[in-house]
This record gives sequence, C-alpha cells and structure tokens, in this order.
Amino acid sequence: MKSLRMILPLAAILLVLAFSCFFTVQEGHQALVTQFGKPVGGPYSQAGLYFKIPMIQEVHLFDKRLLKWDGKPNEIPTRDKKYIWVDTTARWRIVDPLLYLQTVGNETGASSRLDDIIDSVVRDMVSSNLLVELVRSADWDPTPPSDSPLAKVVTPLLPLDTAGGQAAGGVAAEPLEVKVGRQLITRSMLSEAAKLTKQYGIELLDVEIKRINYVETVQKRVFERMISERKRIASQYRSEGEGEKARILGTMEKELARVRSEAYRTAQETRGQGDAKATTIFGQAFGQDAQFYTLFKTLETYKAMSPDKTELILSTDGDYFKFLKKVP
Repeated sequence: MKSLRMILPLAAILLVLAFSCFFTVQEGHQALVTQFGKPVGGPYSQAGLYFKIPMIQEVHLFDKRLLKWDGKPNEIPTRDKKYIWVDTTARWRIVDPLLYLQTVGNETGASSRLDDIIDSVVRDMVSSNLLVELVRSADWDPTPPSDSPLAKVVTPLLPLDTAGGQAAGGVAAEPLEVKVGRQLITRSMLSEAAKLTKQYGIELLDVEIKRINYVETVQKRVFERMISERKRIASQYRSEGEGEKARILGTMEKELARVRSEAYRTAQETRGQGDAKATTIFGQAFGQDAQFYTLFKTLETYKAMSPDKTELILSTDGDYFKFLKKVP
C-alpha cells in the first residue's frame, strides 16, 4: 500500500512530462522552438505534432495567415496646401519567424513598427502630391458627355478648389488634370514601406487609403459650396419649369381663344340662318293675308305696352286705334 502511494505521484509526474514533450501546430500557424532564448528548432510551418524537451525548450507560435493593420487618421497637408485627414490600412504576414521573434517579438511590437513605417511613408507621399492626385485615378475623365444627365451635377461634386475658380487665400486653383493618380501613389507607398519591413521578418502585401476627408475648418466651406451649387441647379430647374409652364399656358389660352372664336362664329352663322329662315316663314305666312298681318302686329304692340310706364297722347282718328274703333 505504501509503495502504491509513491508510485501514483511519480506516474502522474511522468505523464505530465510526457505530454510536455509534444506540442501541436494548428493549421494557419507556424512555430519556433528556443532553448534558453536561442533558436534550436523550426520554423515548423506545417500543421502537426512535434517534439520538444520539456521545461528547457519553449515554443513560440506565430500566425501564418494574412494580418490586418489599421492606422490612425492623420492630419497631413498636401502639396497644394490642403489639410486633410488620411485614414490608411495595410495587409501583412510573417515570412521569417526567427527574425520576427528577434526584432519585434509579437504582434503588438509588429503593429508598433508598422505604425512608424507606414505613417511616415504615407505622410511623405501625401505631402508631395496634389489633392486631386490622391482622390482621382489617372484615367479619370472629369467631363461627362454634354448630352448626359450627369453633365449638370458632376461639377458641384468635384474636390474643393479643383473645379475652377480661386483656391483658398486667393491662390489660383490647380487644374483637374491627373498625371499620377491614387492607385500609383498607393503602389509607391507599398514599395517604400515594404523595403523597411523586411528587416523585421515581415512582408507587406498591400497598403490602401481607406478614407480622405477635409479637416473641420475646410469641411464647412465644402458643404456650403455644395449647398450653393445645389440651390443654383434647383433654381435653374425651377426657372426652366416656369418657362415651360408659361409656354404651355400660352398655347392653351391661344387654343381656347381659337375654339371660342370658331364656336361664336358658328353660333352666329347658325342664328343668322335660323332668323333668315324664320323671317322667310313669317313672310310666307303673313303674305297670304296682308290685313291679318297688320292686325297681328298691331295687337302685339298693344300687348307690349305697359299702362303703368307708357303714356301716349294720340288722336283717336289715328291709324293706331282704327282696329279698336271697329270693336262693337
């Protein structure tokens, strides 16, 4: 029983040491083994199970996949003295684990080195190029076809002081001609930064500008200019609409007057034809008996007279009352 109590702890220690003799490299990782700080094995870049001396050798695991670096936005002046915020990102990976371990140690140290290298290169590139070069591609055409609906709205969206006119402080604006372009500038950033990252066992694969924005003092002027341009375009559209409205209303009034004139002429012609026809009928009817026609017309005048409003002083011998005299 006493020997069993001694064997169990010893077996446990041996089991722990046996497990400590092996380490696993996962897919997408690589490892390096050091002994008292000196590299003695690796790099192990293939996934699998490997041996090491427990308690003497130490395993350092590194990521083999692409890693992301995001810099902090920096305020940088361009060559044409425009102060802008530049936000940059990059992709990198570890290609020499030993050199990486000796120079930076871990991802925190690597990010610190990349901050210094990429920020410095970006600052140099931005300050040596015009703003229009940083925001446009070399093959960009700023003038859409004249018959395109975009022709009236592209100009207000161009960068401040690059669409003609005067720049801030009365300095003439730079032309919109793009000679280098953003893509070539970012490739130059990558080339320059990649030369400096090799000494840390790092391969820099890509550097891109995520965002470019004006500083706050310039943003206000940009927004005011955009609002002013939009108001001008809206006013132009309203003016064109009012002109079209006036043209349509004028055409409508002209057409309405023509229709009314033709309708009035037709009505008058129809009324004249009717009156002529009525006169003819009356003439034919009353022409058969002239005395009856005279009597009928005289009686109509009697009926039309109003005793309250009409005063006539006539001799009883007149022809007007000759029919009354014959009434028994």
